Amino acid sequence: MIVFGSHSEKGIKTDADGLVSNKCNQNLWIYTADCMPIFFADKRTRNVATLHCGRKGLEKKIIKNLAEIFDNLGTSRDNLLVAIGPAISKEHYLVDKITLKNFYRKTENKNITVNLTEANKDLCFSDSNHFKKENLNQLDLKRSAYKQLLNENIPSTNIDISNLCTYKLKNEFNSWRRSKTFSRQWNFICS
Repeated sequence: MIVFGSHSEKGIKTDADGLVSNKCNQNLWIYTADCMPIFFADKRTRNVATLHCGRKGLEKKIIKNLAEIFDNLGTSRDNLLVAIGPAISKEHYLVDKITLKNFYRKTENKNITVNLTEANKDLCFSDSNHFKKENLNQLDLKRSAYKQLLNENIPSTNIDISNLCTYKLKNEFNSWRRSKTFSRQWNFICS
């Protein structure tokens, strides 16, 4: 669910995966562990938004939903700047084949015919014997988010992606997959 910043009450956490500014000088805060914080800013209107986005958010097309909200606010896709913050890297986000297949079935653009074998080879499979033995596959959430942003006609030159991994950098970030901690990183953007 995506909500407008002014619809959340001061001092009360709002249960949502996205926040959109609808007033000047709003601070939008989300917390993440291994999921991606994705920040959006309209350089013309100065509207901003932030998403807490992981595998399930990508499956539910949260990026597309947010892009439609920006459309309703009069934003041109050419004016949208996007940053994907620190999140788990594909090397540490391992899923079984059924989860992987379901992910691509739900996230693939229906208007584009994709050879699933080629997509898997390109996006998430490793030739490592460890992964084959464990029957696990790498899933690249950041790359999948990037593809969804491109599908929403956001220019690639307007997208920045952090290469920091929350799982790997144990002294800098909290990671649910690494240590099952309930601690999180706070992320914010200001309008």
